[in-house]
Amino acid sequence: MKQINSLTGMADLIEDKSKPDELAIKVFHTEETLKKIFKSFAMSEIRTPALESTNLFKRSVGDTSDIVNKELYTFSDKNDKSITLRPEGTASVIRSIVEKKLDGETHKLWYMGPMWRYERPQKGRFRQFYQAGVEILGYPEGTSEFEMISLVCELNRKLLIKKPLIRINHLGDSETKKLFCDALVKYLTPMKSDLDEKDMQRLDNNPLRILDSKNPKTQEILNKAPSISEYLPNGAKELLRSIQELFSDKCEIEIDYNLVRGLDYYTGFVFEAISAELGAQDAYLGGGRYDNLCLQLGGKSLPAIGMAIGIERLALISNQKYKNNTLVSFIIISSNSESKAYKIAHELRSINNNIDIDVQLSQGSLKSKLRRANKDGASYAFIVGDEEIKSKTVVVKPLNDKDTEQSVMKLKEIQKFIENLS
Repeated sequence: MKQINSLTGMADLIEDKSKPDELAIKVFHTEETLKKIFKSFAMSEIRTPALESTNLFKRSVGDTSDIVNKELYTFSDKNDKSITLRPEGTASVIRSIVEKKLDGETHKLWYMGPMWRYERPQKGRFRQFYQAGVEILGYPEGTSEFEMISLVCELNRKLLIKKPLIRINHLGDSETKKLFCDALVKYLTPMKSDLDEKDMQRLDNNPLRILDSKNPKTQEILNKAPSISEYLPNGAKELLRSIQELFSDKCEIEIDYNLVRGLDYYTGFVFEAISAELGAQDAYLGGGRYDNLCLQLGGKSLPAIGMAIGIERLALISNQKYKNNTLVSFIIISSNSESKAYKIAHELRSINNNIDIDVQLSQGSLKSKLRRANKDGASYAFIVGDEEIKSKTVVVKPLNDKDTEQSVMKLKEIQKFIENLS
């Protein structure tokens, strides 16, 4: 029978504690670190469905975005309703807030989970990928921006990111956007024939997005283009300068007036964090203000700022040293004693949260089980057979210290021994 393989760009992540440098281990540990950081900022978790109405993303992300035009996993359900696997998290969060009539309150929320985009798999990005996000809702511009950048700096610090760069910009208000886009179109129109098809579409549908072009020729043309800084109000420029100055001792921050985000709902302050270690696709998180999205989705006016974090990309550049719990391999060498031995293992597990006890379930000789314990990276083997059950003892064999002999301990002694392990 022909083997069934996973779909392109949809990776299996299997934890193998003996291989701490593998992506799965790094992803899982990165997720745990992020959860601790979110908790330290007094944020609340929100979980939204993986499937949403397709209209949610068309109304929020925007018809001109690559996500909606090319990357959605969309299909009809049994009632012929168009539904989509979520490509990002913000739209779902705002949909939930509006639906539950919580759009008149302030919120500090975080989420984590899989997202889906049909795009070419690349370093740190799959078609099913994992994303964490933060949404700070109900606070006007000028306060929550500082909280968001503080969070990014803390994330960089805890995960020991080497030479991270935070790029920041401001897209201004609706008048700023109109004036700047008009000037940009006027500048680029005479050179329209030099643009590729994708950038020509952007010029016609959403001129601001052309600043995000990956075409070197387009970027060369843009070198002499008008800058949004020429149209920004002083308050927006001052916000950028304040953020740069306040956090300059924590992380390198660069004001980049060409920075835009790929989703249509962004307004005002935008940012991203990049690392040269990721290559050409160097951003591992990004976000910005989206004050109009709640209204677009049928809710009240709700000022908001958020960011999304690519967990696989972040895991690839994390230099955090992960310390696994001390592993004890629990070896039962007599089938007659299995049930009583399992009870001993159960009692020992509750003594110390820093200890993992792995009861070896497979059959085999003591030699083969000790070999397996060493392969798994266990620090100790606890060995129990008929004689140990009768005498209420456990054989303790150190696996990392060849100079220390194995010993026999009474159950009370083994409990004390486990309490002192770290």
